[in-house]
Amino acid sequence: MVRSKASDVDGYLAEAPEARRAALTRLRELCRSELTGFTEVMAYGMPCYERDGVGEIAFADQKQYISFYLLRTDVRAAFADRLAGHDMGKGCLRFRAPERVDFELVRDVLRATAAGRGGLVC
Repeated sequence: MVRSKASDVDGYLAEAPEARRAALTRLRELCRSELTGFTEVMAYGMPCYERDGVGEIAFADQKQYISFYLLRTDVRAAFADRLAGHDMGKGCLRFRAPERVDFELVRDVLRATAAGRGGLVC
């Protein structure tokens, strides 16, 4: 999908490939349950979770993988040991297959993100 033109997250999930839809839906559920006080928006063609108008978490269905964006440098630093075993870009975790999404790690990162404020990548 790379960059969606969907106007909301429901539309985004509806156009996702069926093989990845359950994993993407689970990511959304975790974001909505753990990120209290955040607003769910579409930004840069993907679901994004903002606090006070600043995106801190996002996810996307890419051509070769599912991306989970951790835009807080402090949270990434705090989870460096747990992230080390994963395919990681500058600000995102890449899961090459839906069944490889580490939902426990994602939940813990979301909780840490919601618990405080810190440095952002962008």
